[in-house]
Amino acid sequence: MTEQLAGHFRGILEKLGENPEREGLRNTPMRAAKAMEFLTQGYHQSLESLVNGAVFASDTDEMVLVKDIEMYSMCEHHVLPFIGKCHIAYLPQGKVLGLSKFARIVDMYARRLQIQENLTREIAEAVMQVTEARGVGVVIEAQHMCMMMRGVEKQNSSMKTSVMLGSFRKNQTTRQEFLMLVNGR
Repeated sequence: MTEQLAGHFRGILEKLGENPEREGLRNTPMRAAKAMEFLTQGYHQSLESLVNGAVFASDTDEMVLVKDIEMYSMCEHHVLPFIGKCHIAYLPQGKVLGLSKFARIVDMYARRLQIQENLTREIAEAVMQVTEARGVGVVIEAQHMCMMMRGVEKQNSSMKTSVMLGSFRKNQTTRQEFLMLVNGR
């Protein structure tokens, strides 16, 4: 697959009027192909193998928040990056998830061509599925290069999305506590 992708990148360079044989571009098609494979590796991962049994019995029933998880994804509309932070909270119900698995879940879904709205939902549903929590809340705040580098070119714009499941959706107090913790107030 890498060779095939490299051929496509070579064609793109040619269509742009570049010479893919010049010194600075000679290896670019292969580098770009490898980069694209890395940036979309989420297509080849599964939630089950990623979690790998790292769900543990626990009596904890208070909110657990993992904040400021770095996130890098690619906009499915322009194939340009969007970069930001993901905040995940859940209310355990007899099980907790290993801490690093939250970042791995974020990466798995972010490493696909995406829109932020869907990414937020996919992460929330995945955490709910593996933890069987009473509720899950996810907030993503990101800057989109498709908004900053092209089109309207708004450098200071950002987008926030949230998904609330279970108790986070039904209970206003739980929702407010989560949002207060995320916003640092």
